[in-house]
Amino acid sequence: MNVETPNLVDKQVVEERSRQANEPKWLTEARLEALAAVSSLPLPRPERTDIRQWNFTAFEPFAAEPAVGSIGELPEEIREFLFEGGQGVIVQKNASVIYSERSEELAAKGVIFTDLVTAAREHEEWVKTFFMTEGVKRDEHKLTALHAALTTGGLFVHVPKNTEVTGTLQGLFWLNNPGNGIVPHVIVSAEPGSRLDLVLGFVGTGDAGVNNAVIEVFVGENAEVRVATVNNLGKDTVDATWRRSVVKKDGRLEWIIADLSSGRVLSDNTVRLVEKGGTVRIKGVTFGAGSMRANVTNAVYHHGEHTESDIHVRSVMKDEASSIVNSITKIEKGARKSDGQQSSKVLMLNPKARGDANPILLIDENDVKAGHAASVGRIDPIQLYYLMSRGIPQAEAEKLIINGFLDAVISEIPSEALRERIHRVIERKFRS
Repeated sequence: MNVETPNLVDKQVVEERSRQANEPKWLTEARLEALAAVSSLPLPRPERTDIRQWNFTAFEPFAAEPAVGSIGELPEEIREFLFEGGQGVIVQKNASVIYSERSEELAAKGVIFTDLVTAAREHEEWVKTFFMTEGVKRDEHKLTALHAALTTGGLFVHVPKNTEVTGTLQGLFWLNNPGNGIVPHVIVSAEPGSRLDLVLGFVGTGDAGVNNAVIEVFVGENAEVRVATVNNLGKDTVDATWRRSVVKKDGRLEWIIADLSSGRVLSDNTVRLVEKGGTVRIKGVTFGAGSMRANVTNAVYHHGEHTESDIHVRSVMKDEASSIVNSITKIEKGARKSDGQQSSKVLMLNPKARGDANPILLIDENDVKAGHAASVGRIDPIQLYYLMSRGIPQAEAEKLIINGFLDAVISEIPSEALRERIHRVIERKFRS
């Protein structure tokens, strides 16, 4: 399939968008180079998923929206994804940042927390250093090139050396109205000895649209970063999220990923532990209903000695939904004393639901530990019978079993508010 770029994203439109945003010359040039490469680059090839008929281009990428004066002006279904008491929040609706708030404490500590358009002007060298250079590459495939050409909004977070952000930072990306798209780019830079919690939401109030998001996270020596992403987009939406992370010496990274969208989902997360002692923990939940199709990949590459990784993923499919869950652990030659573990479990609730778990271990070093566990199945009839014999209706009994299955991951999420929001979305899917 040759994904064409329609007139709304031709060279003149991209140049005009860049001019209106007052972007630096290098960023405009990067956009145009990426746009020119789109037609010649291949689509990504996710394991066992044919995406050639998915809509990646038929959308309006630059839909402008007016700003709001307070969180209270947002619809309730959007506000429920925002936490109280955080250190900062940025809300983007379609292509426009419509609300931004940050505490005085952030500025006092020298923390940069702003939208990417502002960061490109005010912190040009930082953005130039990280933007699609070491994490996601512009020429990685057709969709990353399209992202580089059309990206709007997004976030830039930079935490100085030995600085702790004591509260959660939040970014919310709101896809509104059929035919629109969001192309946010998030960059997180945590210098040595720093600490950060960031929650990112990708939500939709319409059924149709496109999300093509990139998140790049750079964890410095002995830094600690936790990033949570919750994707909840409509049934006719293509939801593609590319996550790339680099972890330096003794750095600690935790990814919490809730893929709850109802349409077509590509969730791709790659972490590189490049120096000694780096650690990553990945906790993932996928819930599919209706005719949802998902391909979820978590990959960790161990380059440094004494590095550790743990991938823990649970997936539930109901109705006619299907998912492919890929877990990849690669221990490179020279990564002695490393430890890579993974666990993937898929539960199917209906005869037409489908799920697959693919554990992959690639070991090029002898002195290491590695292991995996994977299972695919349906609700245990003995468990169901036991609950129903206690007077619990079948629908409620199934719900209890599913919640217990998912709680093996969700209960490990340190934020109670985030756990509640994930449970709330899953509860709505049960009722659909």
